[in-house]
Amino acid sequence: MNMKWIFSTLLLSILMIDLSDAQDWANLNRYKSENIKLGLPSPDENRIVFMGNSITEGWGTIYPSFFSGKSYINRGISGQTTPQMLIRFRPDVINLKPKVVVILAGTNDIAGNTGPSTLEMIMDNIASMAELAMANHIKVILCSVLPVFDYPWKPGLNPAEKIVELNKMIKSYADKNGIIYLDYYTSMVDERKGLKKQYSEDGVHPNLDGYKIMSPLAEKAIKKALTQK
Repeated sequence: MNMKWIFSTLLLSILMIDLSDAQDWANLNRYKSENIKLGLPSPDENRIVFMGNSITEGWGTIYPSFFSGKSYINRGISGQTTPQMLIRFRPDVINLKPKVVVILAGTNDIAGNTGPSTLEMIMDNIASMAELAMANHIKVILCSVLPVFDYPWKPGLNPAEKIVELNKMIKSYADKNGIIYLDYYTSMVDERKGLKKQYSEDGVHPNLDGYKIMSPLAEKAIKKALTQK
């Protein structure tokens, strides 16, 4: 067999694999097999899906007892922005038929993880997720973005005031549409409008103490959503 042909075939295969990975911009494959295994909820099951980024994903790792023994489904993916979440919202939320979805999103958009984004663009994506959920009879909880003074991977962006403004937009939208607004921000902010040091190691991602602040707030909001008409 011609070695040049073998090398060319191998190179093409590698390129196709790389291209396939690059095309999965929203990381649709991340939870694909888990979603299939999960199946539909039982009629009396209060399934809750948590949609988000690394803050949501890390919750399951750092404070797993919050999820254990409950029908809480973690669908956070590290680094994701709202347009990525919107693309995977149907397979990772709607198709799982939860009673409630908890959406925590926006900080990576402000950090510019997938390119420049205005607050209006971020809010549009969050609103689109909420409207998709409501159209499918899923109750919605919209979370405030956690305070950040500076992003360690993109210093100098001065995100604190942008987060304040985005949270105002999220709350306003929630109030106008009868959606529960879950305010983590107020309990976790310091005098610089950043995340309190005792709740984070890097100023962005909660540590165990941070998640212990967030958890009862989330539980209260979920209880309210489940009894909401």
